[in-house]
Amino acid sequence: MSNAGKAYFGRRYMMSASHRLHTPALSAEENRAAYGKCNNANGHGHNYVVEVLVGGAVDADTGMVVDLVELDGAVQERVLDRFDHANLNHDPLFADRVPTTENLCRTVFALLRDALPAGELDHVRIEETENNFFECSAGG
Repeated sequence: MSNAGKAYFGRRYMMSASHRLHTPALSAEENRAAYGKCNNANGHGHNYVVEVLVGGAVDADTGMVVDLVELDGAVQERVLDRFDHANLNHDPLFADRVPTTENLCRTVFALLRDALPAGELDHVRIEETENNFFECSAGG
């Protein structure tokens, strides 16, 4: 039996953040039409589930794709410390773009892409509600 091939390790994290979906590129009426109740001037919040999937070769010594403690450290430092219990509209990374969960997902992917201790970031998935989830990968 061959040990060759790529393996994957996924981990889930929780964070809470608020945002207001609004863009100066649209009129007040267009913003309301585009974002509905998510355009509320006071914003609103979500309890996000952030999933990170790392792929790579299995280390011959440890038997792992990535060290769990080191992965947790990277996610904590790059993502959770920055966004948990924050208003996304106030973060400089969203100064020029609407903090939709699509953009949040792309941002989390970019923050983690080069911060992993081992393996390659395959994708990030963010669950915003029980019905809405968003995914970003290297290919898209």
